[in-house]
Amino acid sequence: MNNYPHTAAMMQRGTDFLGCETAILCGAMSWVSERNLVAAISNAGGFGVIACGAMTPELLDTEIAATKALTSKPFGVNLITMHPALFDLIAVCRKHGVTHVVLAGGIPPMGSVEAIKEGGDTKVICFAPTLALAKKLLRSGADAMVIEGMEAGGHIGPVSTSVLAQEILPALAADHLIFVAGGIGRGEAIASYLEMGAAGVQLGTRFACATESIAHPDFKKAFFRASAREAIASVQVDPRLPVIPVRALKNKGTEEFTAKQREVAALLDAGEVDMLEAQLQIEHFWAGALRRAVVDGDVENGSVMAGQSVGMVTKEEPAAEIIAELMSQCEAALAR
Repeated sequence: MNNYPHTAAMMQRGTDFLGCETAILCGAMSWVSERNLVAAISNAGGFGVIACGAMTPELLDTEIAATKALTSKPFGVNLITMHPALFDLIAVCRKHGVTHVVLAGGIPPMGSVEAIKEGGDTKVICFAPTLALAKKLLRSGADAMVIEGMEAGGHIGPVSTSVLAQEILPALAADHLIFVAGGIGRGEAIASYLEMGAAGVQLGTRFACATESIAHPDFKKAFFRASAREAIASVQVDPRLPVIPVRALKNKGTEEFTAKQREVAALLDAGEVDMLEAQLQIEHFWAGALRRAVVDGDVENGSVMAGQSVGMVTKEEPAAEIIAELMSQCEAALAR
């Protein structure tokens, strides 16, 4: 960090909290944020985060142990609040002495924050799409917040990063640790959020194609070819069939999903399916779609989740080089 004195000073609160050299977290990307990428980011001075996703407690146990074998640096684990075995997953994190647990996918269920902190000094990081919810989560025991704008890849909220930052940072950043995420692809943007009071940032899309990422070569090629406007949010066709918006690269799968919604809505109108069955059909359409894209390389029919910063991902490079580039861009901007 001696090469980046301005950035180091601005990131100090974030690096003290995370226990790493640079307050750059890697967003947890299912099937991508596993032992290899997580360890590479942490070894490079950033903060890697395992994406637990739908893993069983046994799988998470193996993944944490395997990550520890690749790095002695701190890393976190991202848990989905709706996971049916959430408290068992928390117990696995506690067993391994995981220092930071990130809770994503909704308001943490009763007792979950307390369970994470039980008998240790594990830190809890939560996501907040609004100022009111951020305040509520901080009162409920969250140690830090990530505010993520709609430019991000994967599941998204309705508000842009720049607006969230302007609403939340002036209100909370003086007394609380707030990390900014969504659409960040260059160090100049990091500098601007640090100047607004952020403790650090979170990036996913920039790291998805790192050399150490196990994503399929065709998944990476799809990123290299894509522009910002091709990373689109999924469309909801019928209000009776709610769709949580997901940002991914436009492909045959996204078009078929829109057609599938129309087809199911027509069945609903004709009384051929009930509401529950209709909603299940919509949900099941994308089941396994992310894995198909990331692991199998089916970038036409799978879900190629990507943020709008995808246009800035032009080649495969080591995680350490990505972090060094972001830091030098940030430093130059702050030094100006």
